[in-house]
Amino acid sequence: MKKLTDQLESVSKFLVNLSKQVEKISNQIDKHQSSKAKPAGAKKASAAKAKPAGAKKASAAKAKPVEAKKASAAKAPKAKKGAPAKPAVVLDTVYDVIKRSKKGVTITKLKEKTSLGTRQISNALYKLSKQGKIESLSRGLYVKK
Repeated sequence: MKKLTDQLESVSKFLVNLSKQVEKISNQIDKHQSSKAKPAGAKKASAAKAKPAGAKKASAAKAKPVEAKKASAAKAPKAKKGAPAKPAVVLDTVYDVIKRSKKGVTITKLKEKTSLGTRQISNALYKLSKQGKIESLSRGLYVKK
């Protein structure tokens, strides 16, 4: 039981240190973004952030989840606008190349003909095989069903 308690304490300390590092990085990112967006406003923001050490820790724990939600909310609409059109285009492109070949297509040929990345091709092949449009003859060789 003592060993387990010691391990939990060490994990707890590690998580506290990790949290501090994440907070530092987050602050650096905020400073970088604010300096890019408003160079004159950056001084005002840094003056507003200057608080007593005890207050900073208490407010940081409360403020971080809100900031994280705001950041993810700001990024989400951008991804949603472009996301529906792009996967369909990638899938169609990969499927068209496979459709045109009689003996099948390798991943290397797909890269050359579509100019897509390995990850995109891999994801497209997975989705097309799950949809039942293509099948794998051997490892890395795909044909239309």
